[in-house]
Amino acid sequence: MKGLTTELDQFKAQPPSQWDLSQVIALDHIGAQLLWNCWGKQRPPNLILLPRQEAFFNRLEQANQLNIPKPPKSRLTRVMQLGTVMLDFLSHLFAATALLGQLVIDLGTVIRQPRKMPWKEISANIFNMGFRALGITALVGILIGVVLSYLSAQQLRTFGGDIYLVNILGMSIIRELGPMLAAILVAGRSGSAITAQLGVMRVTEELDAMLVMGIPHGLRLIFPKVIALAIAMPLIVIWTDAMALIGGMISANFILGMSPHFFLQKLPDVVALSNYFIGLGKGVVFGAAIALVACHFGLRIKPNTESLGQGTTTSVVSAITVVIILDAVFAIVFSKVGYF
Repeated sequence: MKGLTTELDQFKAQPPSQWDLSQVIALDHIGAQLLWNCWGKQRPPNLILLPRQEAFFNRLEQANQLNIPKPPKSRLTRVMQLGTVMLDFLSHLFAATALLGQLVIDLGTVIRQPRKMPWKEISANIFNMGFRALGITALVGILIGVVLSYLSAQQLRTFGGDIYLVNILGMSIIRELGPMLAAILVAGRSGSAITAQLGVMRVTEELDAMLVMGIPHGLRLIFPKVIALAIAMPLIVIWTDAMALIGGMISANFILGMSPHFFLQKLPDVVALSNYFIGLGKGVVFGAAIALVACHFGLRIKPNTESLGQGTTTSVVSAITVVIILDAVFAIVFSKVGYF
């Protein structure tokens, strides 16, 4: 085939006055395609074909007509792309605001009528998103405590400040790392599960069936998840803080010879109680934000599997981004709180 292609390429520069294929005994679609490319994807003048060869070139002509030329690039392409991104952002902002407003309305409804409180859904979500996350948060907390303690001890030993290891671990874990790690783990684990659950319900048309039966999405799906995660997250933060401090305490005992008794006795003296409450407040806000973001993207999933995967990925990334932004807001607002 390579030799045939080379021979045909010679005719592109000086095409013959006539092509006669009547003496070709056998011709398949590959050979017809080679000739078609040599002819510049159009029939040459004075072409002689056998009747059985006509079908190949007729199909090639039809396929050539389907190749629609690309429209010329517009100078406004980048401006249009920017406008599309802005419109998409405003659409997400409007939908998120509407979801938050519906949550406030549902909260007012259950306060006025406590019988409508979905206790079973809230309890089930606390178990699934809180209790089942204790294992992974404990493992990550201990490892982070060990790593942070080891790295800090190496530097403090150089300057003879071993005693300040408790200060570094206490402040960094209780105020920042504990709530942050717990929120990121929960966003990746529970946030994706919430989005996938709502997305599957969209694909299987369960959400439409709920509306037909008069069951509101907000009170039965969104409200229990937000409340459950807002309750479970502070408890997960306490658990993660405890595991991280235990890991740091064990590491400090091996590296610096600091006894656990001294570590626990020194910790309340160097870490103000307000830092503990700031960490718990972060847990409540982070939990509600993760649930809202997950529900927002879950309700926007279209009834197809491709949208389900994209929506779940976007939900996790957006939830982690929102958590980092909220953590920065906490750092600015409470910058003068929690220090002796």
